[in-house]
Amino acid sequence: MSDLEQEIWRRLAQVMDPELHRPLTELGMVEAVKVRRQQVTVTVKLTTAGCPLKGRIEGDVTTALAGVEGITEVTVVTSVMTPDERQKLTQELRPVRHSSVTKDGSRVRVLIVGSGKGGVGKSTVAVNLAVALSQRGRAVGLLDADIYGFSVPRMIGVDRKPVVLADDMILPVEALGVQVISMGMLVDEGTPVMWRGPMLTKLLEQFMGDVMWGDLDYLVVDSPPGTGDVAITLAQRLHQGQVLLVTTPQVAAAKVAVRVGEMAKKVGQGLLGVVENMSYLRCPSCGEQTPLFSGQGGQELAQALGAPLLGKIPVEPAISEGGDLGRPVVWTHPDSESAAVFRQVAEAVEAASWQVTTAVS
Repeated sequence: MSDLEQEIWRRLAQVMDPELHRPLTELGMVEAVKVRRQQVTVTVKLTTAGCPLKGRIEGDVTTALAGVEGITEVTVVTSVMTPDERQKLTQELRPVRHSSVTKDGSRVRVLIVGSGKGGVGKSTVAVNLAVALSQRGRAVGLLDADIYGFSVPRMIGVDRKPVVLADDMILPVEALGVQVISMGMLVDEGTPVMWRGPMLTKLLEQFMGDVMWGDLDYLVVDSPPGTGDVAITLAQRLHQGQVLLVTTPQVAAAKVAVRVGEMAKKVGQGLLGVVENMSYLRCPSCGEQTPLFSGQGGQELAQALGAPLLGKIPVEPAISEGGDLGRPVVWTHPDSESAAVFRQVAEAVEAASWQVTTAVS
């Protein structure tokens, strides 16, 4: 192998697969490199024919080889792995499929974001918290377990389906630095999910057992409100997870959320704390806080469960706008008051004393 070819392979070894997060060369995805005069042609084998990140991979390879002395033109040709090649890749990836050992030797921390009732902003908190933790340099997964009322894909800007390798190994979709899986990525947004309990439990088992999360520091779980089938399955499978309860200032919302906190205690889960959403509206002119709801639901819920109140999130247009556009407020308006509270909660999550799981599944 010439010095030029060695340099080309060295640079290709630095190109990461955007979904598997490992070098293309290590995954066996670089099939051939041909150099003719000042032109190089690289053949890349994609895992699936409809790989949604084909363009990104081609661009990354081209960028990596740009500037190589002696090369003036880079051509990337793509093909598709055979079933046998995909099966071999699956077997190689299997050891990290359920891996949860982080860089510092600890285990994945599972944070279950729950609420007593819908409409309190639970998913908004889950998404912004996941992104805030990622911004702190953590490897974060976001599991949307709200099967009937999924909203995470829209809130975090995911508009494509996950890739499924052999043996039903599912690759989560990355968005804003977070690995995401949701029922909303498998069906059209307007399609109702009309399933009974056993089907819901089976899907949730797949999300926890067949998704290749890799080495996570945190798995943030957006749990459905209440104490139904999915919440019970989460409690059984993620019994060492910590629960973060979301409520509004209304006493009615807080009283219902107490039941979720009590269920967490009964199954041995830790109660990390409480977040009060839609706490107040700050006047843009005078800066005065105006409560939109009566009551001190967050504080009352925290006191009832013996847990800390970790933050009070104000009402800001940027929060709802970000949710509609797939750009959470911590990403688009990092200097806003609400983003500061989300980061405060993320800091509290990191500072908490954790029981840790040996694996997601």
